[in-house]
Amino acid sequence: MPRLPLLALALGLGCALPSAAVNAAPPGAETTLGEALAIVTRSGTHVFNVEVMRDDASRARGLMFRRSMAPDQGMLFDFERVQPVAMWMKNTYLPLDMLFIRQDGTIARIAADAEPLSTQVIPSNEPVLSVLELNAGTAARLGIRPGDRIDHPLFRTR
Repeated sequence: MPRLPLLALALGLGCALPSAAVNAAPPGAETTLGEALAIVTRSGTHVFNVEVMRDDASRARGLMFRRSMAPDQGMLFDFERVQPVAMWMKNTYLPLDMLFIRQDGTIARIAADAEPLSTQVIPSNEPVLSVLELNAGTAARLGIRPGDRIDHPLFRTR
């Protein structure tokens, strides 16, 4: 969940969100799930139903204020261009695993068990195209590692 537009710009961390994207949707706002995403690992292929955030407002809102997410669901942030990004957990009640994904669909970094409600900056550590958020512990439980591949149309069209 990109939660860091002003701080990221001030710190030079390169979050893709402009300062106008700070306004979050109210708790309980409707969302649409429905895009299939697969993570191909050594242990097999794991399929998730993801909500894709493709604009500044939805990227700023992310999973803020939500109290639950099904084990087979996630949120994919499309930053529209390859760049260093940074996330934070402000107003996010769910502990999450954040998978930072390169343009070719490979996982660059996994930030496991991000602390709910924290303002600690979680950087990508390299330029990425997107971030996938899953329930905390999912990456460890499924053996997801950096270098594993994400199969989703976002990575097939570039």
